[in-house]
Amino acid sequence: MTHPSTSTKPNRQTLYVLFALLLGIVAGEILNLAFGATNLAVENPVLSQITDVLSVLTDIFMRLIKMIIAPLVFATLVVGIGKMGDGHAVGRIGLKAMLWFFSASLLSLLLGLVLVNGLSPGENLHMPLPPINADTGLVKTPPNLGGFVAHIFPKSIIEAMATNEILQIVVFSVFFGVACSQLRELAEPMLKALDSLAHIMLKITSYVMHFAPVAVFSAITAVIAKQGLGILKSYGVFIGEFYLGLLLLWLLLASIGGVFLGSRRLLSLLRHIREPILLAFGTASSEAAYPKLLQQLERFGCDEKIAGFVLPLGYSFNLDGSMMYMTFAVLFIAQAYGIAMPLDQQVFMLLVLLFTSKGVAGVPRASLVVIAATLSMFHIPEAGLLLLLGVDQILDMGRSASNVFGNSLAAAVVSRWEKALK
Repeated sequence: MTHPSTSTKPNRQTLYVLFALLLGIVAGEILNLAFGATNLAVENPVLSQITDVLSVLTDIFMRLIKMIIAPLVFATLVVGIGKMGDGHAVGRIGLKAMLWFFSASLLSLLLGLVLVNGLSPGENLHMPLPPINADTGLVKTPPNLGGFVAHIFPKSIIEAMATNEILQIVVFSVFFGVACSQLRELAEPMLKALDSLAHIMLKITSYVMHFAPVAVFSAITAVIAKQGLGILKSYGVFIGEFYLGLLLLWLLLASIGGVFLGSRRLLSLLRHIREPILLAFGTASSEAAYPKLLQQLERFGCDEKIAGFVLPLGYSFNLDGSMMYMTFAVLFIAQAYGIAMPLDQQVFMLLVLLFTSKGVAGVPRASLVVIAATLSMFHIPEAGLLLLLGVDQILDMGRSASNVFGNSLAAAVVSRWEKALK
């Protein structure tokens, strides 16, 4: 697939999304001041109706994006693998991608570990703690080997596409693509049809992206209207420390990526992916940025076959922002309850998170589910999650943007390793 070079149109679209983000913060605070309840346990019915309408607008956009993802992942992967011509190239690229994912995940977890021990945000929390037996309201699905396998291997590709199980779609697409590469001339009509499908889905993406500023505005407005900027008074230090951690993670990953890409190409990559990053930040969903991100990576110069293979894998195995948040959150809750965790126990927890987090791809609020399971394993009160639920959306915005940045870097570096970066 080829795309025209980046013009001023994507730049305008980025400005629209940024403007919508800022306008949403202002509108949300105005709504919170006008209708926000003094008692946080009782929500103003007028505000509830307004946020419900805003949530519908965001939901429309998310549904349209999810409508695109499954056929786009399937088509781009099959065409890419089919054109590679042999299974050895697929295995080689897959191994390089997993090496990067594993290293980046370990770095993210270690950074979270170092920061939360150095900054001790839980010890400086000046608010009452939830009772130890309080219900978090989360559906408890502890990660296990059976769940991990179930999230990798599809029993039905139709079901996998219907539920947007990206990892299962990737597995089926790899089998399908390798089979196409072996059949060659016989599979050529199918590859041409799927290549056309990929172009059609990217064209649909350009239509859907016109609605992105509305979705970002409604998502931000709803969050700020419910929480208010006043929540920063209570959680400001914790939120600030977490975003400082994300900034350091970006700088570390960018420094490592710059070794392979060079500073000029790295800056070019950041220019190309700024709109998908803003979109992920505004909607608190890295999934919302996927179709546009794939398009922008190809415009940047990533090989279409490699980007189409590495990116969907990364969405399951390379969630750098989420990984750092997991160590940060577990130790924050332990500190809040005055539970000391020796270093050897922290390192064991890190290894547990490194592997269990890979088994919940596609699970709603996956980070919180993994954190809840880890808290239980180390006998830390799960009720501590209630300390985070109020600001989880604000934290998720940063996590989602970081996940998009990490996956973009992975696709670019693997393309460079394969000597396929244009």
